[in-house]
Amino acid sequence: MTIRRRFGPWVTALLAFALPVGTVTAQEQVPAVLSLEEATRIALRNNPLLQADLNSQELADWNIKAAYGALLPTASANSSLSWQGSGEQQVGSITLTELGFGNQPSYYFSSYRLGVSYALDGRILLGLPQARAERDARIAEGAASQAQVVFMVKQSYLEVLRQTEGLAVAEQELARAQGNLRLARGRMEVGSGTPLDTRQAEVAVGRARVSLLVAQNAVRTAKFRLAQRMGLDPQDEFAASSTFDLTEPLWEEEELESIALERNPSLRGLRAGLKAQEYSVRMARSAYYPTLSINASSSGFAREASNPDFLVGQAQASSLQRILQCEATNEVFRRLADPLPTVDCSRYIFTETQRRSILDGNSQFPFDFTRQPPSASLSISLPIFQGLRRQRDLEASKIAQENTRYQVRNSELALRADIASGLANLRTAYEAALIEEQNRVWADEQLRLAQERYQLGVASFLELVEAETVKARADRERIAAIFAYHDALASLESVVGTSLRTL
Repeated sequence: MTIRRRFGPWVTALLAFALPVGTVTAQEQVPAVLSLEEATRIALRNNPLLQADLNSQELADWNIKAAYGALLPTASANSSLSWQGSGEQQVGSITLTELGFGNQPSYYFSSYRLGVSYALDGRILLGLPQARAERDARIAEGAASQAQVVFMVKQSYLEVLRQTEGLAVAEQELARAQGNLRLARGRMEVGSGTPLDTRQAEVAVGRARVSLLVAQNAVRTAKFRLAQRMGLDPQDEFAASSTFDLTEPLWEEEELESIALERNPSLRGLRAGLKAQEYSVRMARSAYYPTLSINASSSGFAREASNPDFLVGQAQASSLQRILQCEATNEVFRRLADPLPTVDCSRYIFTETQRRSILDGNSQFPFDFTRQPPSASLSISLPIFQGLRRQRDLEASKIAQENTRYQVRNSELALRADIASGLANLRTAYEAALIEEQNRVWADEQLRLAQERYQLGVASFLELVEAETVKARADRERIAAIFAYHDALASLESVVGTSLRTL
């Protein structure tokens, strides 16, 4: 029996606990046919940077809970156990022996304390609305991150489509080059062609194959980048299925500006941050307000001597001392000229009941506490001067608020400029795509005429190759123009904050 067979289950179990969770989680697979909507949903679930940004929303929720908790009183409970050995102890400048309490035994001590306190000031009162404003800012920032991920996924998706179209063009070029090679060889066999035409056709086939390899690699690379944007490991076993049409951009600049000022995620995040800054200024100003504090506590202690005979001996010595003092007093009373009645000194005799009471009273450790008097306090404090620190914090909050307001204004100006330039770029890209579409039609016609002329022997192979070159360039320029339009549209939608295809 091999080691692997004997210990395999144990090794598997150990690895399950030792490896990080991420290493054992199954990797999500991209569907074989991937639409843009599905790619976006996968990205919103898995993109790591987006998930990191969304985690701040959970922290903001806890900040709100903590702000609620700050409005409630705090409670504390503590207890302690201690031991003190026997020996000489000093009380001030004298010792216990000098006070007549020598040979102290060791002691066990225990105590408890229960306390409730409540404090209220301006920061606590403003903590809850500020926490809510901070959560709104985090939500707005999360929405901006989501919008950025959607835009990046759309860009990557368009790149996959662009490279896929380029691959189709490369395949067509290779097919045409191979057809030209067969045509050149056929003409040479019948004596109407030349070996130079055949060699040129073979070179064209080789170049077309290289272009095909480059196009195939570009498609794989684009798919890898798309998988990365979706938060997945590199995958290329899928096909992009969404299609995008050319539509004339008829939107007006003022209309798009109005929508963008309301829906742009980044601008909404800045505005939410500005609202949170307003509460920061209020909290800084609250440092000038008074603070109310309420405290209440209850405590107790227990003490037990390790040697109870010492306590019994002390009580017996005290009883004997009182008897002797009583007898001396009675003797004085009897010798008076007018004797006074004497006192019964037997009442000071140490009894077994007293001994038992001392032993029972010593058995307190650790939970037979002697309760101390409870205490409560109420205080109000008003800060008067703290070295200008409060004013400095207040001015810093005001400057931060003003800076955020400037950022909002700058974002609004940039938004208007981006919409104006983006709409102009989109219209230009649309016109260019229409022109390139017509150019491709003309290139197709030119190639068809060149092929017919070459078959009839009235044109050279060089003329056919030149028509092929014009055709290939027209195809590539058309693809570039179409996807330049879609890139410009995606950028404009990112600025506006919504899809323009539904407007």
